[in-house]
Amino acid sequence: MHKYVRRAAVLAVLVVACAATALTTGVVTHSTADASAAGPCQLGNKDGQIKHVIYLQFDNTHYRRDVANVPSDLEQMPHLLNFLKSNGTLATNDHTILISHTAGGILSSLTGLYPDRNGQTVSNSYDYFKSTGVPQFTSSFKYWTNTADGTNDSLPNMVGDGGQTTPAPWLTYTAAGCNVGGVSAANIELENNSISTGGDIATVYGPSSPEAAESAQQRTTDFVGIAIHCAQGAALCNTPNAKPDNSTTIPGSDNGYKALLGAKYVNPAITGGQPCVKATDGSSITDANGNCGFPGFDGALAKNTLGEVEQMQENGVQVSFAYISDAHDAHAPSSSSDSYVSSARGPGEADYQAQLKSYDDAFAAFFQNLAAHGIDKSNTLFIVTVDEGDHFVGGQGTPDASNPGTLDYTHSNCVTLTACPSNQIGEVDDNLNAALPSGEPSFDIHFDDAPTFYVNGQPERTNAALRKLEQDVGSAALPDPYNQNGAQTPIAYRLADTVEENALHMVNSDPKRTPSFTMFGNDDFYFQLSNPCSGVAECVSPSFAWNHGDDQDEIGNTWFGMVGPGVDRNGIDSKVWTDHVDLRPTINALLGLQDNYTDDGRVVTEILDNRAIPEGLGDGRSAADLGAVYKQINAPFGQFASDTLVASTAALKSSDPLKYDSIETSIANLTLQRNVLASQIRQALNDAASGSARLDDDQSRGWIKQAQSLLDQAHALAAANPAS
Repeated sequence: MHKYVRRAAVLAVLVVACAATALTTGVVTHSTADASAAGPCQLGNKDGQIKHVIYLQFDNTHYRRDVANVPSDLEQMPHLLNFLKSNGTLATNDHTILISHTAGGILSSLTGLYPDRNGQTVSNSYDYFKSTGVPQFTSSFKYWTNTADGTNDSLPNMVGDGGQTTPAPWLTYTAAGCNVGGVSAANIELENNSISTGGDIATVYGPSSPEAAESAQQRTTDFVGIAIHCAQGAALCNTPNAKPDNSTTIPGSDNGYKALLGAKYVNPAITGGQPCVKATDGSSITDANGNCGFPGFDGALAKNTLGEVEQMQENGVQVSFAYISDAHDAHAPSSSSDSYVSSARGPGEADYQAQLKSYDDAFAAFFQNLAAHGIDKSNTLFIVTVDEGDHFVGGQGTPDASNPGTLDYTHSNCVTLTACPSNQIGEVDDNLNAALPSGEPSFDIHFDDAPTFYVNGQPERTNAALRKLEQDVGSAALPDPYNQNGAQTPIAYRLADTVEENALHMVNSDPKRTPSFTMFGNDDFYFQLSNPCSGVAECVSPSFAWNHGDDQDEIGNTWFGMVGPGVDRNGIDSKVWTDHVDLRPTINALLGLQDNYTDDGRVVTEILDNRAIPEGLGDGRSAADLGAVYKQINAPFGQFASDTLVASTAALKSSDPLKYDSIETSIANLTLQRNVLASQIRQALNDAASGSARLDDDQSRGWIKQAQSLLDQAHALAAANPAS
């Protein structure tokens, strides 16, 4: 489900302001390498073959089947599936981060950083504590160099190490002389049309600018969702419409780089002056009312996104990062709102299948059109992935007699949860207040199936009222129509307070954002703090039926495909364990580039041919062994995190203070050891990938032994303290 559809609250206009004081230590700015001055894009890969990079990230699109007798999303897109598995590697044991949502999934993939180092430890929205101790909602989706809230929290929204702005994903490539395009990908283009203080339009163009004077709907069409970040001296940005391309929240950190922000300025630069770009089917890419420009995030259909990427790649943009709306929803244009309105569909439904067919047609045309312009697997690195996995919330579809080969679902609210139709579709929406006893402390939550709780005053984790709230949440149960026809079902699958959140990379350098605790819920449910259906505290809502955020495997498991020079033709690889942060260093290794920060991911040597493996990683075997255990101790869906989260759940549910203290102390100590070891391994892998050092086999074996000991200790802790 896309970021702007998931809940109306995310649509709130953001009022944030730029930080007034420069944070100097560790600020990452554009490189001033000679290659970036005016020369061509210099990717630096060994054979010099890669001239283009095309990175595509789906929302909510699956390799695995959601219903046994219905082909999966990728199976219904054979042009894409066959391209990936026949020409490169389709890795199907990839994983997202926690909390698993669109913003976090995309941003961890683009940066190679876990959420504690890119700011979005809770997404697609989060709370921060104001100076009064009262939590305040804000959205994860802001332009890269915007703040959380200039009035109450002036740290960067994309807050990184030491409170700095997380390095933007385009910087490494523009410094290499490449132009970088963004199409709907999170936070690398303007994300909102706000002209209030701190809004994206006001921040970039100014509140009294001609851009700000446009209507709200036209501002979205003209300036949101599309961008080109130019190399220094690039002709594309040799125009008065180009703006300084700052690398931090501090104005003037652009170092002479420029960007075109918005389709109104991007499209003419790549079309020879025309306002419209063509979609892959030959139609013009427009908003819902037919205006040339950005179609909206839920209008980022495959034909539109791929058409914009194709136009960029054929006209001087060598690197593209792009987003494609999920195929699970029906995306219908609305003239009244000049946007696309989305509603959930179930596996096998006719319009769901039709949309997947249109997506497949778009990919067929995309690959054909690019090849006609000399852009293909021989000189282009293609990366295709997805932001998160999802749990389908619905019953068993029934055969649609009027449309053979398809299934039908009931798309209406169900308020009597013991009498919902067997083919009901939709998440179980719940007013969490009604599920808890009276007398709880005041709190806010991040509305979600994995809600984060922010207790007023941000009390210490041992606070008595906070501990009782955790225990009450841990013991709460509600009727679930998908479980024995409305049987009472525990709502909490896992629980994590600040100790375990640290282990899960959910605590960043902005202390105001740390949740009091997190409930990873039963994945049939979606939790809010008001009644979802006409005074009813719990009901099934068919508008949303694909839940994510939680810790279950089908949500954590994702996939990526990679094709191009240096990528082995392994076909489908279901064995190699990876997660989102591994994409960035693997891409950089293929391009012969290196970030000027330490990536959290590792080069996935198992999918590279020998010539593409950085020399410092040797033949890749030791790097693969070390990388595998590194993932298990450090990844949010790795074994260490899984086991400590089980133990954390037992601690938070317990009313025995001695048991709680014992488990929490064990988790904290193990996490401290994990952090030290993971930091050593991470640095060694980064140094080896950059060529500044060579991976030492003996040292690697020692680290692997230490890591296995940590995993054994965490597993023993979980076994002694089961979650239920």
